Amino acid sequence: MAEENFGEMHDRIAGMLAVLAKVGEGDYESRLEVDLPETHPVGKLYRGINDMIASLASAQQRSAAYRKELEEKLATIEAQRAAIRELSTPIIEVWAGVLCMPIVGVMDSSRSADMMNALLQEVSDKGAEYVIIDVTGIEVMDTRTADQFIRTARAVQLLGAECVLTGINPRIAQTIVHMGLDLEAVTTLRSLRSALQLFISRTQEEEDAASDEETASS
Repeated sequence: MAEENFGEMHDRIAGMLAVLAKVGEGDYESRLEVDLPETHPVGKLYRGINDMIASLASAQQRSAAYRKELEEKLATIEAQRAAIRELSTPIIEVWAGVLCMPIVGVMDSSRSADMMNALLQEVSDKGAEYVIIDVTGIEVMDTRTADQFIRTARAVQLLGAECVLTGINPRIAQTIVHMGLDLEAVTTLRSLRSALQLFISRTQEEEDAASDEETASS
């Protein structure tokens, strides 16, 4: 009789260990079959283990829901940041072949790098011939950002487009001078209007020249 009781207890302990092992692997659906009265010590233990597993399952569900909510919020924040970056450095195609990027607000190295990447991609995608970077809306520019603007202008030229910087104020001009940056390869104009007038006149000259060649050939 004692051997039978010992064998039964051994099986029950083995069953408890098997269920707990499943819980350790993340299976919260397993439960012990309670076939003993509440007054029985093993019956109480079974019920306690089942209650614990149910609590763990509930906590796991809440944790999963929280993680999902957190991931959704992070995705929303990232989408908002991307939208803000896009709005803060809009690239406008004023007409065929001419891109304009007016910049407003505080410039730092991170924003200027994003701006450079976006602009170069637009120049490549749209086959732009002229690019206007207008910095009228920037009051102060640090040395690293100023250097980034010059690099951007040169990178645009490497893609086969002409880049013009407009709206440089006295403070930014002093920063560029103190840095000793070479602007000989970059066209600078006083205002966005001046740049547009320049490109309009060049376009007109090119059209007139093409018209004259066509007339001469005919």
